[in-house]
Amino acid sequence: MPPRNLFFAKCFTPLSFTLVLRERKIDCITVCFNDPAKTGTTATMKTGILSLLVTIAALNTHAGDWGKAPLGKAPIEECLDLGGEISVGYMTDYIFYGGWLAEDSIWMDVNYTFDGLAVPITVGAWYLNSINDPADYDELDLYVSAALGTFAGFEVDLGYLYYIYPETADPGEGEINIELNRSLGFVDFTGTASYNHTYDSWYYLAGISKTLGITDNIDLVLETGVGYMDNYFIVTNSSNWSHYYVNASLPIRLNCRATLTPYVGWNGSPDTWITNEYNGTDGKIHSGVSLSVTF
Repeated sequence: MPPRNLFFAKCFTPLSFTLVLRERKIDCITVCFNDPAKTGTTATMKTGILSLLVTIAALNTHAGDWGKAPLGKAPIEECLDLGGEISVGYMTDYIFYGGWLAEDSIWMDVNYTFDGLAVPITVGAWYLNSINDPADYDELDLYVSAALGTFAGFEVDLGYLYYIYPETADPGEGEINIELNRSLGFVDFTGTASYNHTYDSWYYLAGISKTLGITDNIDLVLETGVGYMDNYFIVTNSSNWSHYYVNASLPIRLNCRATLTPYVGWNGSPDTWITNEYNGTDGKIHSGVSLSVTF
């Protein structure tokens, strides 16, 4: 009996057989034995049998057991995550903590996560440049964050971020932030507290999100939340609600490394809220798209 990974089938020529190697890169080997009655000799059949045995022995030498990876070679791991990510995007409006800062902006982010430390550490840089209004606005954010683990059911991240404005004389500003995330079952909760040590001011954010699977590769993510500022520097000596928001995004996994994400959002700030007093951003509809690639 042939090995279980082989089967024989008749060729188109008389007394011929096809040897098919399943699960191998070589689709098939055809060995045809001529009819001795027609050739007048059995030498051709003997030669064919000998060639078949030599071929099988050679394949076993290089391949090991049938159906297994070649000996001495590790299996190829597709889309092995090394910890890096590169993202680029466009936004119709750059809204920061509920306040409008620029229009028609492009941005890029590069980050890398070190997993072999006591806790995962992520370092990165995010750069934005406005191409419309104001045309000279750009911003470079350098950041580092640590995933501290789970406490009382909350996933806790601690980070530091420094804002740089290359096209202005502003020396920049630094911010320490802590972020809490937790699944509430039906929705996911996120909360952030940020302390700007340059201007001695605080910003708080609380929000919920819901992810709905549309297809195997497409999700719909719905988010809403509200922000609060305590003596935040954009409006001196003020403590009040800053804004509320409603966002919808559609992450589309193009492959195991790349994700394309279009989004649309609504930024609200009633008359007595801080960001309305700052630049009147109540009822601002904004949108954009991003492409992220991991490596």
